[in-house]
Amino acid sequence: MRLSSMADYAVVTMSAAARHCGHARVNALQLAEETGLPAPTVQKLVSKLSAAGLLKSVRGAGGGFKLARPAAAISLADIVEAVEGPISLVACSESDRHDGHACTLEACCSVRPHWPAVNAALRGALAGVPLTQLSQPLGALA
Repeated sequence: MRLSSMADYAVVTMSAAARHCGHARVNALQLAEETGLPAPTVQKLVSKLSAAGLLKSVRGAGGGFKLARPAAAISLADIVEAVEGPISLVACSESDRHDGHACTLEACCSVRPHWPAVNAALRGALAGVPLTQLSQPLGALA
């Protein structure tokens, strides 16, 4: 299992934004420069992260973005879900599936009822990783 590039970039972007926590707001171009990500990608991400309630946008002079809540209250799961939607390993376990792709085993699958528990465990693991941990240099974790 791997995160998409956009989910990975969202984590990188949020980590950079968290390092500004308590300081001046940061704009998308600054985040792009700090992370090395393309500016259009960061602009797309800050839009999604703002819509998910993880970043707060402030317009005007001195405007930019800041975390919508403390970094300790934002988890890896929150960031991934902001970009990818609900955490789900398989499509058939999504409660509100409208993708039109029915599994050929759906009617007789004995595993399907167990996927929600697996998804909850995965989400729980990701929810246990706060943004504060992801935004600190590796040596600071010891």
